[in-house]
Amino acid sequence: MTRPNVLVTRPIMDEPLARLQERCDVTVHENDFGIPRKELLQVVAGREALITMLTERVDAELLAAAGSQLKIVANHAVGFDNVDVAACTAAGVLATNTPDVLTETTADTAFALLLAAARRVGEGERFLRAGTRWIWGPLMMLGQDVHHKTMGVVGFGRIGQAVARRAKGFGMTVLYSDAIRLPAEVEAETGARRVELDELLAQADFISIHTNLTPETRHLFSTEQFRRMKPSAVLVNTSRGPVVDEAALADALRSGEIFAAGLDVFEKEPEVAATLLELENAVVIPHLGSATVDTRDAMGNLAVDNVFAALDGSRPPTLLNPDAFSR
Repeated sequence: MTRPNVLVTRPIMDEPLARLQERCDVTVHENDFGIPRKELLQVVAGREALITMLTERVDAELLAAAGSQLKIVANHAVGFDNVDVAACTAAGVLATNTPDVLTETTADTAFALLLAAARRVGEGERFLRAGTRWIWGPLMMLGQDVHHKTMGVVGFGRIGQAVARRAKGFGMTVLYSDAIRLPAEVEAETGARRVELDELLAQADFISIHTNLTPETRHLFSTEQFRRMKPSAVLVNTSRGPVVDEAALADALRSGEIFAAGLDVFEKEPEVAATLLELENAVVIPHLGSATVDTRDAMGNLAVDNVFAALDGSRPPTLLNPDAFSR
């Protein structure tokens, strides 16, 4: 019996990979910097399943190059702005992602960035590692309190709600901005109140971004938004880089228009704007939102579950285009 042929575009955790290899002929692209587009269009040919990363653009061109055998594109991420879901549906290819399993871990990362930026943790560590002469003083490296302040969450899905629960534990007032109002029980459980974005910008001491990247949310945070924020405010982004206009953010940080920022994602990732790297009040980490052993195992296993379901003719657990399944 012929085994299904699967391409994995980047090394994944051992456990999900072993599961995949038990049943399928698996090719793993070992280059940590991803597959060049020209090569990707060649190596997808004849595959029945692809496990892709955010760095691979899945569009009509790639689907055509893969051919009619392709059953599923399983994106190894909760975000899927790299996947043209409509093109997948038109080609009769299932598209999936890996939501839920990274919710709490990404919320932890957002809060880690919030605390680090507010309390100048990165700056303090660099100060000591540089061997700078110092002695404790009342005015040394003053930051912002987090407890009992106001948290603003922009995008109140799973991760935004998880951040709100953490904020509640710090005694914070929680505001959220979202296209829809969440059910009363969700607001009660998270302690959050829905407001318009402009009100959130004016009131929040901390703003954590958790919105999807769409044409409407690209540069949702730019010069005008920073002007409306408090000079003591801290901005955190663990969603998608282009939601924030990095040039405008750098200007706001440099001028003291806002206090600090913590960023896990970037506008032209993996490139990070030099203007941000020069600023002590910008905490930057390389897209580590879901980077724990347990979570990356769970993400890989969910991607594999989706692949196995598609190969079996069953509905994958986290299907993005149900119309393709019903064709």
